[in-house]
Amino acid sequence: MTSFNRSTSRRLRKLTQIPSVWEGDRRPLSSSQTQHPDSEAKGECILWVDGTQGIVRGMDVVPPESGPEAIVRTLMRSMENPHSPAKPARPQRIVVRDREIQFYLRGVLQDLDIAIDYSPELPLIDELFRGFAEILDSQVPELPPQYAHALRDKAFAIWQAAPWELLEEQQILSIEINKWDVGTVYASMMGMLGMEYGVLLYRSEESLKQFRATILREDESQGHLEEAFLKQDCLFLTFEHADETDEDEKEFDDLADLPLSEIQPTFGNIHPLEGLRSVLYDEEALIVYVALESLCRFIRDHRRQLGSGNFPALSRRYRISLPESRDEQIKSVSVTVSSTPQLTAELEEMAGYDVDEEDETGSVTMPTFRSLRDDLIPEDSFLSLGVVSWEMLEYLHQGVNYHKAGEIQPVGDGLPVILIQTSRPKAKTVIENIEQAGGLKAICFNPGADPFGGDRYDLGLLQTQNGELFLFGEFLDDDPIHVEARKKWNQRCKNTKGYCGLIIAKGLTGAARGNPQLRDMMALFEARSLSPKDLGIGTLQLMPQLQFE
Repeated sequence: MTSFNRSTSRRLRKLTQIPSVWEGDRRPLSSSQTQHPDSEAKGECILWVDGTQGIVRGMDVVPPESGPEAIVRTLMRSMENPHSPAKPARPQRIVVRDREIQFYLRGVLQDLDIAIDYSPELPLIDELFRGFAEILDSQVPELPPQYAHALRDKAFAIWQAAPWELLEEQQILSIEINKWDVGTVYASMMGMLGMEYGVLLYRSEESLKQFRATILREDESQGHLEEAFLKQDCLFLTFEHADETDEDEKEFDDLADLPLSEIQPTFGNIHPLEGLRSVLYDEEALIVYVALESLCRFIRDHRRQLGSGNFPALSRRYRISLPESRDEQIKSVSVTVSSTPQLTAELEEMAGYDVDEEDETGSVTMPTFRSLRDDLIPEDSFLSLGVVSWEMLEYLHQGVNYHKAGEIQPVGDGLPVILIQTSRPKAKTVIENIEQAGGLKAICFNPGADPFGGDRYDLGLLQTQNGELFLFGEFLDDDPIHVEARKKWNQRCKNTKGYCGLIIAKGLTGAARGNPQLRDMMALFEARSLSPKDLGIGTLQLMPQLQFE
């Protein structure tokens, strides 16, 4: 049996021993009979209360598999760092209702002069847990129990269909339902940028247009962006990492690379008067179910046309069977799913995209931008914006892997460059990946925003010859160091008529970290500098992970 260190025992014995009886117990937060299937109440609660004074001294929630040491840890905090208004102290007597816990505590606490007794009932703790159970039982589940299983199945079907591989978020599909006080919902796919995956189901064109118009305004403050996010009128399905224990790993993982078992769907509603909530009520659940099922069928039937690079005029009608309905007269609904080239063209025009006119089939040709990836540059790389003198440039032409972009006139103090320094093996991989993509075409800084988190960014992007975009850096708009570096970058690119370069260097962990020498530079890719207007993708929005307490 594990026991206290002698120093710990001496420290606890120094606490004042008060003439009181403490109750201690460990119980599930909710009984299996009353717990909702979607309840977040998982684990067991450990409570230590002062029965004499009627106050809670310590409380913890622990995994069910944790050992008896957990109840001792909570007891120690109850003695040394109790909840207010209790003061540090040692009890004269402890009462528990579990014989195993009683014998365990007798062995662990034998040097502290505390009597450990057994009682089949603990009146104060019993009352507290009854209160907890009433609170948990009164909670509305995230999904109506009768539709929860069917909705999750449809969510995983959407994940596997991956409509965001075919459609950008401004390529809207309309779903005419005409049930449950909803006419048509407008589906926007999130995921082509590899930042957030899901489906937004707007209840009106007006809400969709208003939100996109707001987030595209360059002069919008972060408070206004957050307000705009909460003023949306839509139902949503988003996906996140099922394992929330490692936040750092979660931050860098692309969900698309994870197995299905690690994907967690989340449903909810956003409304100007309600804000954001993680609960769907019965009719909302049916609307989402019907919308997801019809989307799955539409993507299945028109995958080739939607993936052709155009956004053709398409429409198809489906009859969707409902999973379970309280109204036995409603067994199914008829739904029409259509592409919306005209609405999409309006949204593209808002974003400043260069959209071609409709062709004779009603299709709208979309920009060449298809995705934003963040898997080219290693996340631990050293990054800087700088300049290479014309003399040094000549040495680089002779001594490194060199990819020429054109005839550059030596005007100003040198060629503006982005320096990426990493380890030698990773540098070789970066160089090979760029070469496999046809080489480097352009370097651009494009605006980005987190409308819910309140930050605006200057996103560093690399465009390869095959049209793919890669994120190489995220810089806060108001970072004075970056602001000054960008001013110099813009002026130097103006001097060179838009020519710039990317240097890949090794030596990240050596003495040359942050200041690579010529021998450390492994490749120089010359390219053109593009303005956000030239790139034509508008402000990139980081859609927030929707998490709820």
